[in-house]
Amino acid sequence: MAEQEKIKSEVPLLIPRSCESTLTNMTGSWRFLMPRYEEKTAPCSTACPAGEDIGRIEMLTTQGLFKEAWETILRENPFPAVCGRVCYHPCENRCNRGEFDDAIAIHSIERFLADAASRNEFKPSIEKLPSKKQKIAVVGAGPSGLAAAYFLTLLGYICDVFEAMPEAGGVLRWGIPLYRLPISVLRNEIAHIESVGVRIHTGKCISKSFLDEAHNQYSAVFMGCGHSRTRGLNIPGENMDGLEDGIAFLGKVRQGETPSFDGSVAVIGGGNTAVDVARSVLRLGGKSILVYRRRRQDMPAFDQEIHMALEEGVEIRELLAPVKVEKNGREYTLTVQPMRVAGTDTDGRAAIEPDNEMTQEIIVQRIFKAIGEEAAEDWYNPPGEKEKSLTLKNSVLIPRSQGAVLVIGGDLTNQTKSVVHAVASGKEAAIALDILFQEGSEAVESRLKDYVVGNGPSLSMEVYMAGPRSEREKHIVEYDEINTDYFELAPRVTQPRLLIEERRKTFEEIDLKISANVAIREAERCFNCGLCNQCDNCYLFCPDLSIQKDDSSQGRHINYDYCKGCGICVVECPRNAMVLEEEGT
Repeated sequence: MAEQEKIKSEVPLLIPRSCESTLTNMTGSWRFLMPRYEEKTAPCSTACPAGEDIGRIEMLTTQGLFKEAWETILRENPFPAVCGRVCYHPCENRCNRGEFDDAIAIHSIERFLADAASRNEFKPSIEKLPSKKQKIAVVGAGPSGLAAAYFLTLLGYICDVFEAMPEAGGVLRWGIPLYRLPISVLRNEIAHIESVGVRIHTGKCISKSFLDEAHNQYSAVFMGCGHSRTRGLNIPGENMDGLEDGIAFLGKVRQGETPSFDGSVAVIGGGNTAVDVARSVLRLGGKSILVYRRRRQDMPAFDQEIHMALEEGVEIRELLAPVKVEKNGREYTLTVQPMRVAGTDTDGRAAIEPDNEMTQEIIVQRIFKAIGEEAAEDWYNPPGEKEKSLTLKNSVLIPRSQGAVLVIGGDLTNQTKSVVHAVASGKEAAIALDILFQEGSEAVESRLKDYVVGNGPSLSMEVYMAGPRSEREKHIVEYDEINTDYFELAPRVTQPRLLIEERRKTFEEIDLKISANVAIREAERCFNCGLCNQCDNCYLFCPDLSIQKDDSSQGRHINYDYCKGCGICVVECPRNAMVLEEEGT
């Protein structure tokens, strides 16, 4: 044993080593599979009617780049402050984070970015294409008309917007209560739209003859007049004095009128207008009773608005259909027919039928009808089959052999009546007109498919203008493609609001602002599905050191001379911003 120890101590330990660089041993020749960077599409962006690049917006917010995040919104939507307040945010229903814990509060971050831009007086740097010879007339300065003019101006066209009311905004100005959308917020957004070159002419009522005479000055006319006339109830007594129009009432309140209410007020309807009327009546001293012929879950109003209305004290009486209205002195008797569910209607809501022949009476001091709106003039609507037209997702394009091209959008064509769908309609019309002018009407439908976000129907103006987003794949990242090992459970931000007792007494904005720290923390929860946020996992895990950092927009590249195609980088990418494919495909 002692002899063995002696031998060990006398024999030196020699470790072979090379004095030459191993860079000549290009192990990439062993590769069968090849990884590469490939950004994809987040599901929230496909669910957003305006097609906003939400994953990138959250990423920039996380980095404190608030101006850049705000500008990213503006490339697809000129109303971030408005939509951050009144949009029903369908994007959040598709958020992959919702399967992990809670969906990102996308609307809260959007509102924060817009408010930060206003507070810091940011000036957007949005690319505009060179000027084109065509001039476009836009009829109606609501969200669809203003969006169409905004995007057309970015594409290089001269746009004149004609608005009958004394101030621009349409339903945003005259139909949404102050507690949801302050006037100053809207005016600031419209000022940004004007700053890109849009010319708005208020107090200009356009007649039907304008459509035939427009070709003398304009190459196209966009009709975005919206729906502003309340539909009739078609029941006895609906035309008597005292049965009031809900949308007209909201307009008067937005103009500064504050009528007082005493006693019960019936609001007939179940849409957003009906809910807004009921909540406004509460703030003016009345007791609101919302009468709806279907069930509460069938109401077309946004769920959040219904929930807050109930919190504030609005009473909802469902499955009651109005039959007639009678006046008894200073009171009104609303006779209603109880209804029952009889299957499912074509739109997915309950099909209803009379429950029995018995009726009920509701005694109130005033009645508002708000069962939905329609075009104020019949000629606003798309024509019938007399004129050849091209029906798109959110608009109707009518090329004319004589006269200006006619495009109809907004509520006049949208199945879903919302602000963000109006924006989508204006954007679609702008892109369609540009394609028509450049390539002819036959190319419009096929070319529009090239600019959809994911599987559509939302369109991206940034993609159409060949921005960086145009290089992204349409593949939509699903939850099971996210490497959730790199994320921790974190609670969703709680939207601060006025106390219910305060809300009932004031038209002050209900939703309060969140701080920059809260916005950043919430944005950090975002998976940034399909987008590289330069987390460096690929760099750290690569066993061959083949991930090389550089000064490109990607920030890195793969040196394929040394990459063996093991795929570790792809597996360890938290956001599925890489792919592994067979060499040579």
